[in-house]
Amino acid sequence: MTLAVIVLLFVAGFLSGVINAIAGGGTFLTFGAMTLAGLPPIAANATSSITQFPGYITSTLAYLRELKAIGKAAIVLALVSAAGSLGGALFLVSLSNPAFRAMVPWLLIAATAIFAAGPKLRPKNAGESHPASPLGLALQTVTSFYGGFFGAGMGIMMLASLGLASGGDYHRLNALKNFLSIVIAAVAIIVFTSAGAISWLHAAIMVPAVALGGYAGVGVARRAPQALLRWIVVVLGLALAGYYFVTG
Repeated sequence: MTLAVIVLLFVAGFLSGVINAIAGGGTFLTFGAMTLAGLPPIAANATSSITQFPGYITSTLAYLRELKAIGKAAIVLALVSAAGSLGGALFLVSLSNPAFRAMVPWLLIAATAIFAAGPKLRPKNAGESHPASPLGLALQTVTSFYGGFFGAGMGIMMLASLGLASGGDYHRLNALKNFLSIVIAAVAIIVFTSAGAISWLHAAIMVPAVALGGYAGVGVARRAPQALLRWIVVVLGLALAGYYFVTG
């Protein structure tokens, strides 16, 4: 690995942490940087799951009070999330790199569209909380399958599906989303590790960079307009999709 590649991965990881702290969408940077560094798309996708995992944990710790109040509903949703993520991760490792690479530009376009629509999809208040409905559980399973398979834009999708699944105010839904993101990522990481799909060297460079970026992003968030940063991520997602279309 050359010094230029190490710098690329570190800078991309740092910026990913900053963007995640402000508007979300850092996965576009980590996945894109690793593919540009020469990792096959399946390995880049799997390793990107590792780089985002610490952020899920720290975000969940900030919502411990809300999670304790949710109780059994979180357990039921965690079970279906684990099942969905397992299916998605197993599907990913069953594919060849050429087959997955052909899907990547379409997945990036879909994820970019979801990210762009994020403010409209994010429920401010989904009514009173209630036990998860069968439809809500089914939607969460589908979202978790996507999270285990690809993951970009998963958080926004999950806020929408959880609004239907269990209702409640935004902070309740965000607490659930962060907790379930840990479950989804953990299951996927176990599958990817067992399949030998993770590049630990790339992960070792990017994880501390993402953590530093996340810390720095808090200060940036107080000054930078989130709408501008959101559209920067959208442009990045479309540029990555275009790159895959042209080079595919």
